[in-house]
Amino acid sequence: IGWVKADTKAIQAINDHVVIHNPRVSVSHVDHTMWNLHVKNVHEEDRGMYMCQINTDPMKSQLGYMDVVVPPDFINEDTSGDVMVPEGGTVKLTCRARGYPEPHVLWRREDNADIVIKEPSGVKTRGQFYGFSSYQGEILKLTKIMRSEMGSYLCIASNGVPPSVSKRIMVSVHFYPVIQVPNQLVGAPLGTQVTIECFVEASPKSINYWVRDTGEMVISSDKYEVKLITRSFFEMHMILVIKKFQARDVGSYRCIAKNSLGEVESNIRLYGEFFVH
Repeated sequence: IGWVKADTKAIQAINDHVVIHNPRVSVSHVDHTMWNLHVKNVHEEDRGMYMCQINTDPMKSQLGYMDVVVPPDFINEDTSGDVMVPEGGTVKLTCRARGYPEPHVLWRREDNADIVIKEPSGVKTRGQFYGFSSYQGEILKLTKIMRSEMGSYLCIASNGVPPSVSKRIMVSVHFYPVIQVPNQLVGAPLGTQVTIECFVEASPKSINYWVRDTGEMVISSDKYEVKLITRSFFEMHMILVIKKFQARDVGSYRCIAKNSLGEVESNIRLYGEFFVH
């Protein structure tokens, strides 16, 4: 009995004797009627067609194919890391994986929001927007990126051989701070508790604070309660509570947001409601 690797023509073994210099290869038999070729700790180069030959006249042979599957793994030098991009810009995310069979790459957002693919606008057509819960392909291109597209993107490589692998890529979209004020004029009876608020959008995250018309910065104390609530990667809710509202509290309060791209402020005017008996 002889064993040959068909593609390389390398003789593996003859009868009980292993010919190839490979300690992972061995042979066994049962009563000289059933012969087995064993390959342990299988490597990718072991993949291929194997032939066993019986040296009769004429010679008889039988072929068998050994497939070696390899779970997916990312090629780090060809795979994107975290990226920063200005709003309105373009970012190209790449995930390349090796394995056998060849892996497929799927993208999705960690927060399960849609991935937005935009078609470029032509001379006669406006650009179209398409939202997908997932996107297939090694390259994900995000054009005219908006702040709502900021967040973590997951690329998942799979080929049917467990385990699948995933990589988390953070996309930060940078833009100038913006403040929205629901009520720019607020009235309240004296002696009550008054709440004023500003909604800030900024990336990188902004430094946020309140200033009175006197120029005095407002901080938490027996008189004031300053709260800052994070709503998303780029949205903050600024709240100022004025306790036991008095006549000296009447005036303007400015909410200010400042990041590395710029500074913005908005003004809220607070007045007292006086009751005449």
